[in-house]
Amino acid sequence: MRLFLTGATGFVGLNLLLEALRLGRYREIVACVRDPEKLAQQLAFEGFAEHPPALRITRWSEPPPAEVDHAVHCAGVLFARQRDDYFRVNVEETLALLTRLSSETRLIALSSQSAGGPTPLGKIARTMSDPDMPLTWYGESKLAMERRLTSERPETFVWRPPMILGPRDRATLPLFQMAAGPLRIKPGLRAKSFSWIAVGDLTSAIFQALHASPWSPVSPLSVCAPDEITDRQLIQTAAALMERPGFTVALPHGLMRGVASLVDAVPSLRAAAPSLTRDRVREMFADRWVIDGAAFREAHAPGPFSSLAETLGATRDWYVRAGMLRAA
Repeated sequence: MRLFLTGATGFVGLNLLLEALRLGRYREIVACVRDPEKLAQQLAFEGFAEHPPALRITRWSEPPPAEVDHAVHCAGVLFARQRDDYFRVNVEETLALLTRLSSETRLIALSSQSAGGPTPLGKIARTMSDPDMPLTWYGESKLAMERRLTSERPETFVWRPPMILGPRDRATLPLFQMAAGPLRIKPGLRAKSFSWIAVGDLTSAIFQALHASPWSPVSPLSVCAPDEITDRQLIQTAAALMERPGFTVALPHGLMRGVASLVDAVPSLRAAAPSLTRDRVREMFADRWVIDGAAFREAHAPGPFSSLAETLGATRDWYVRAGMLRAA
């Protein structure tokens, strides 16, 4: 069997690649990336001193192989300063690549909870019957990708994961760096609730779905663990793992908007805080990002699921091993 994988230098894509190599089910894994040298360095750090014989690395601009059994799309722009940058990569370039796959290829395209938007007011969880209402350019680009891809390639299985946590996630590093200090910042005065999933649980579910019989995708599919978490719980768990005393301060949304505007205006700050943009900060204002993932769990992930403490503990350990964080 052959696997085609995009975004293998990113958080989820790299975890998927490592799991595929570990499972040994594929005679060839074609990893489509923008920077092959970066992927080679990442694999060397993960213990692959020699190039894995089953792995073939191609560039983003190259067409996928003619015959592929399975494909997983993880690539995309998460943080940008311009709307056009999101749509160019997440929609146009993505469609140009994925629509070249054979209709016989089982394709799972990872989208985002951002495509649907936060939980509607008065509801416990967002369901797939709720209208899509993305808050950001990022969410709009993911929604456009979903609709165009499933229109041009109906066999595609679109998954919408929420917050994904786990080793190799560089986006969570600031959380641990903050947790190591005496002051922790929480955006918004009210408590916020989120669905989430550990990256290991997500990758396991993806491979289970790809190998399932029959292949009957229903898109989009909300993907999450059974438990929801709060922003304070996330901060407190990271702080406990860092074994540092401190206290949490909640900042008003208006102040966070002002900080994002400042970051957008100063080039050096943009480089230091790529995720803090006036566009993406809009998602901080919603108090509830909880989705109903019961259909996903019933079909592809019966559990058990990793706990938040286990997942953040493994994340911290990876940061320490990578020299990005000092041990507690």
